[in-house]
Amino acid sequence: MKKLLSLLLALALALGLCAPGLAEETVVFTDDAGREVELPAQIERLVPSGPLAQMVLYALAPDLFVGMASDWNADDNLGIIDPDFLALPYFGQLYGSADLNVEQLALADPQVVVDIGEDKPTSTEDMDTLQAQTGVPSVFISATLETLPDAYRTLGALLGREERAEELAAFLERVYARTSEIMEQVGEDRADVLYVLGEEGLNVLAAGSYQGELLDMLVNNLAVVDNPSSKGTGNAVDMEQIALWNPAFVLFAPGSIYADVAQMDTWSEITAIVNGDYVEVPKGPHNWMGMPPSVQRYLGLIWLPAVLYPEYCDYDVKEEVLEYYRLFYGCELTDEQYETLTAHAFLD
Repeated sequence: MKKLLSLLLALALALGLCAPGLAEETVVFTDDAGREVELPAQIERLVPSGPLAQMVLYALAPDLFVGMASDWNADDNLGIIDPDFLALPYFGQLYGSADLNVEQLALADPQVVVDIGEDKPTSTEDMDTLQAQTGVPSVFISATLETLPDAYRTLGALLGREERAEELAAFLERVYARTSEIMEQVGEDRADVLYVLGEEGLNVLAAGSYQGELLDMLVNNLAVVDNPSSKGTGNAVDMEQIALWNPAFVLFAPGSIYADVAQMDTWSEITAIVNGDYVEVPKGPHNWMGMPPSVQRYLGLIWLPAVLYPEYCDYDVKEEVLEYYRLFYGCELTDEQYETLTAHAFLD
């Protein structure tokens, strides 16, 4: 009897060791660079490759982060981000400042690094290199202003958050479709606009750039240059060039010269300044027009058409902004917070 029990126990142990539940189940995921990446079937720990990915993923799965690519503490002056999230370690970013600390990232033991954004010629090589450096599976998800809803659906399938991803995607699709209809009505009567950045007001977001996608959809972007920069700092120009463009409307980035431009002699003959047709882009915690060019640009699609083409916009901007903050930041924006955000965002 004892011998039989011993044999049965040995058999049970052998079967148990072979049970698929004890080994981590994996799946093969084909990312948007065409790479086949083996991943855990259930992802519980992730790291974004940069601020664009961080913003997209924060709306979908903030509980899965084990670190940040961009430290949001300095940006969150209105208390919008979950304090527990802000306490996460900071690893830096793959692109942009290129300060990613691969050693610290690997020590955090994420199951995947997610890169989201522009499909670069080097995307495959970059992801392969990152994966080799960290030992962590790394995937790329393509996302433009128009395709971001589908990117959310892909991420939802990847992370097992399909229902939540669909909720976010549906909101974005509704906003994008409405904006497209508005621009069809506007037709060729687009505003001649310049987006100005920098402490001296001598940088612009150029037409045709990844950073300028939103502008290209909504306005006649006067900043036509030979080599549009893909960086958030845009292209450097001089005042002579700005005078030649002579915009009818100017968007000033947060932290630029909005507060002082009316008293600056160099801008005194620019049509937009003479007529008072200029605003400051809202920021809180992130710039509504980009920097990075992530999901928050949909706030720009809600707000800017109402500023430039109010006769075509029959929706309540505040109501839509509040819905965005509720869905994508998990924040019930107060009236005071909204007024602070939009203090210089509308024409008097």
